[in-house]
Amino acid sequence: MLTTALSTIIVLGILVFVHELGHFLLAKRLGVGVLTFSLGFGPKLVGRKWGETQYQISVFPLGGFVKLIGENPEEVVKEEDRHRSFSVAPIWKRALIIGSGPFFNFFLAVALFSLINMFVGTPLPPSSKIGEVSPGLPAESSGLKKGDIILSIDGEAIERWDDLSRIIRGSKGKTLLLKVKREAVVLEINVTPKPSTQKNLFGEEVQTFIIGITPFDEVAVQKVNPITAVGTGILQTWNGIQLTVIGIVKIIQRVIPAKEIGSPIMIAKLAGEQARKGIVSLALFTAIISINLGLINLFPIPILDGGHFLFLGLEAILRRPLSVKKMEIAQQVGLIFLILLMLFAIYNDLIRYFFPAGFGF
Repeated sequence: MLTTALSTIIVLGILVFVHELGHFLLAKRLGVGVLTFSLGFGPKLVGRKWGETQYQISVFPLGGFVKLIGENPEEVVKEEDRHRSFSVAPIWKRALIIGSGPFFNFFLAVALFSLINMFVGTPLPPSSKIGEVSPGLPAESSGLKKGDIILSIDGEAIERWDDLSRIIRGSKGKTLLLKVKREAVVLEINVTPKPSTQKNLFGEEVQTFIIGITPFDEVAVQKVNPITAVGTGILQTWNGIQLTVIGIVKIIQRVIPAKEIGSPIMIAKLAGEQARKGIVSLALFTAIISINLGLINLFPIPILDGGHFLFLGLEAILRRPLSVKKMEIAQQVGLIFLILLMLFAIYNDLIRYFFPAGFGF
């Protein structure tokens, strides 16, 4: 329990700090005054003022905020501070300040992935060595065995399991000639893939072809130089963004059931599990959650960063800011939506972790 609590505080604290730090640094860099930098919402627990900015930790830890001079268009701003007011800044400045929070979340993911790649190693895809051969499927009837290493298929060299899988799945049932290394002997074996219906990562049924083999159970990593580590980290972050977007689309399409949506309870449970596995697992988990947080904040929902982008877009089109009243109504609607979504996610997690048989009402 203590490990779960500490790991949750660390993960959420880092994610919120980095997100708000993005807003803070860009605002300072672009000449907009910052009045408050807060980790958490609600009443202040501890705080200290340096210069014009109040730095504080507040009671409710699920979030944070940066309060800028003139953030509210109706706010009374001293004449000497008017040039540092957020509301009178050009649209491009306001857009950069708003977007810097999610950008810093993506940057954190890149940094964590890069450090792991550099000091622990980049995971290598499975080799073409066969692990298990499923009974009754083409691989077994063709004579393939556990431990065989597939060197080529129809003359095309095979280095990794991905190459092997791609050719078999795209074979359309055509007989394939495999060159196989078994101990010190190289054999040629013909195998005809069989059509099969399987579920993909999102639970969708897809038609494919298989021969009935799995990769050898081995984990290999390769340490890389800093440049390669960062490049791979950027690619891993981009893949994470794509996968998250696809997952969100699948939820909207109801391919992934809505009951899979999780709340901070799920984050806490998973953070505790990863912390018990070690610092590397916790860092990877933090990177993944950071990607999710960055994307969610870009949703065009009022009170989120994406909602502010929506307001800026409308301002650019209409050539005038929206009225404060309309923005307040939109933000209230957005807040109600987020509260309802959070309650739904908490309900899912209560069923998932504490009342799997239901509440029994």
